[in-house]
Amino acid sequence: MTTTVAAVSANFTRDLEQNYELIARLVSEARTEGVRLLALPEAAIGGYLSSLGNHGDTLKNTTRSLPPAVRLDGPEIRRVQEIAQDMIVCIGFCELDDDGETRYNAAVCLDGTTIYGSYRKVHQPLGENMSYSAGDVYEAFDTPVGRVGLQICYDKAFPEAARSLAMDGAEIIVSMSAWPVARTATAENLQEDRWTYRFNLFDMARALDNQVFWLASNQSGSFGSLRYVGNAKVVDPGGNVLATTLLDSGLAVAEIDVEGTFRAMRGGMFHLRDRRPDVYRTGEGAASVDAVADPAQEDLVHA
Repeated sequence: MTTTVAAVSANFTRDLEQNYELIARLVSEARTEGVRLLALPEAAIGGYLSSLGNHGDTLKNTTRSLPPAVRLDGPEIRRVQEIAQDMIVCIGFCELDDDGETRYNAAVCLDGTTIYGSYRKVHQPLGENMSYSAGDVYEAFDTPVGRVGLQICYDKAFPEAARSLAMDGAEIIVSMSAWPVARTATAENLQEDRWTYRFNLFDMARALDNQVFWLASNQSGSFGSLRYVGNAKVVDPGGNVLATTLLDSGLAVAEIDVEGTFRAMRGGMFHLRDRRPDVYRTGEGAASVDAVADPAQEDLVHA
């Protein structure tokens, strides 16, 4: 059985009404394509931070430019459910914890009647921890289109993140991003920018590493000082890009056969079965990278 899925490249700002209008338009377009699972970007409700690094948005220097913080059970998420109806939608937002103060860069997977799962971003780049607290768990969950896992942006640079979801049975990993171009020596052709290259390479590698379908959504255009690389895509368990938006805004739409593809891909190569965790160095037994890391290094991968 095949399922049509799509990943979005689009620009979201602080204007919530603009966000909802755009979400509704994208859902409507996806519906005409027969899409059952739609991946919207990180921070699609309220936009991402307007800058990063030493001059990034923080709770200490401003509250005016921070995304609005909403609760998972709040009216903002319910409005997305009303738009989604029978479509399964994954979307990023700034989550306000029950204490009314703690904020997370978060994502949720839902349709009109059900919240299937949610996630709080674990890996934080370039001072993002000044605006958000970090999550601490990766868990996959069941949906009508298969078992799904969520990631946000910089998570894709860490093989352990996707592997954790794959080991929890994820068949589809949705990676939502607000991934910009390089902050220094930016390429004239943004498709050739080194951060665009890394974004695309991580997507293909993580899909192939774990033999999963990979939906990568991303912001497009610009917001504040950040220019985004777009390149939303659908990748199969062999690392093959089935559809991509490149730098453009829009939908990357592909038809996938989870059961049939897994039977073929995982019937020939056994990346998960053949793991050797008994010889992998982790925790206290692993060499520390702190001594060689340069905290002032400019050329870091964001998202």
